[in-house]
Amino acid sequence: MAIEVRLTANLQRLAGGRRSVQVEGATIGEVLDRLDEMFPGIKASVLDNGRLHRFVNIYLNDEDVRFLQQLDTPVQDGDVISILPALAGGDVGG
Repeated sequence: MAIEVRLTANLQRLAGGRRSVQVEGATIGEVLDRLDEMFPGIKASVLDNGRLHRFVNIYLNDEDVRFLQQLDTPVQDGDVISILPALAGGDVGG
């Protein structure tokens, strides 16, 4: 089953400049395992102690996997996974 994984600029550097890659896997966790086999270092960039890093968001077809089953979220052929940095606001007051 082929899953498209879209990568941010930081991860693109680890993936030889690719913006997206096709990966096999049955869950988000398996897809990350395969990505890390292909491009060592990707998994360490998105996970912290085996859990999603708090400054990284992973979306499965526009759904945040934190609100699904996190790394155990099942994926299907044709799904799109986007790995994005979390955005945080700052204090605009003065």
